[in-house]
Amino acid sequence: MAAATSSGAISVVLVDDHALFREGLREILESDGGIVIVGEAGDSEAAVAVVARTLPDVLLLDVEIPGDEVTETVARIRTSSPETRIIILSMYDGPQLLTRLLAAGIRGYLLKSVHRHELIAAVHSVHEDASRIVLAVSRHSLARVEAPSTGVLSEKELEVLQLAAQALSNVQIARRLGLAEATVKRHMRNIFVKLNAVSRIDAVNKALAAALISPQSRGEGD
Repeated sequence: MAAATSSGAISVVLVDDHALFREGLREILESDGGIVIVGEAGDSEAAVAVVARTLPDVLLLDVEIPGDEVTETVARIRTSSPETRIIILSMYDGPQLLTRLLAAGIRGYLLKSVHRHELIAAVHSVHEDASRIVLAVSRHSLARVEAPSTGVLSEKELEVLQLAAQALSNVQIARRLGLAEATVKRHMRNIFVKLNAVSRIDAVNKALAAALISPQSRGEGD
């Protein structure tokens, strides 16, 4: 359960490797009488630790902090504090990363160009409704994210499909990822369903069109 503040305010942790930016965020958020900052961090390890200690209602997480890749940081934080709503702050407006983070369970993705009232409103919004997702990105990114309407691929499914795009067989993919071949086949079946694909090539083409995976040259195999 997320920690309750003595005032009943929304508890927030700030994570960004630039102290001056964190100071600005603190000033903006604390200008709202219903928000209180309960912790700060500048890298992924410190972020996981401060969230585990404070169990905040909301985490504002910069997408490019030192340490673990952001999806790994999100996964660790959701394990230690599953009720904390995670809002990503980023300078990067790209559908592929956004899709991966949504699959990881974030509740918001805001570009750092948002206005202060939009930031405050986003914190209140995700706190008040556990199922709500707040996005402040370009229409282009939003359209590309929404393209596979039958479902968002998981992190492992994306890894499997990225390797399938390199023309690796199920056996080769299993060896590369340290999985059983049957597990790879199950992931591929799930991918077909989520992307409404009829073949591996169809799945790869749809994922490329939606920017879920990166275009790469044909793999050399194992």
